[in-house]
Amino acid sequence: MVKGPKIRICLWFDSQAEEAAKFYTGIFKKSKIRAVTRYGKAGFEVHQRPAGSVMTVDFELDGQRFTALNGGPLFKFNEAVSIEIHCDSQKEVDYYWEKLTAGGDPKAQQCGWLKDKYGVSWQVVPDGMNELLSDPSSPKSQRAFAAMMNMKKLDLAALKKAYDGK
Repeated sequence: MVKGPKIRICLWFDSQAEEAAKFYTGIFKKSKIRAVTRYGKAGFEVHQRPAGSVMTVDFELDGQRFTALNGGPLFKFNEAVSIEIHCDSQKEVDYYWEKLTAGGDPKAQQCGWLKDKYGVSWQVVPDGMNELLSDPSSPKSQRAFAAMMNMKKLDLAALKKAYDGK
């Protein structure tokens, strides 16, 4: 049994769990695939998966544990749930944006949100942004918010300029 945190995020894939886990662990530093479980013959009448095919992948992204499940085409990802990445710099925002948008849906990009090639929604957020938006009654925050609404990938320098009225 693989021990770990009581709370993990489970991502339901049709059949791409291992491929997606490898993709994500290739992007994030301090990441790894911890374990892979496979379907057996038992339960075939329910799961309809060939014996030996990947059932789950236990993986870690920068210390956060995930389970990727090959559960079939019954459920799809949507924007109601997203994974946030808080970035220390614009360079880090640019890195994650480039990697995660590769093969993703360009129409599903708005205000720092993106959808990757597996349909998973992510938010790539620069540290410092929340401070710029924290006072909805402030003209400064309103200018920064208006600037953010016109962005796909967030640009902290442009948000600061808008906040400062420049």
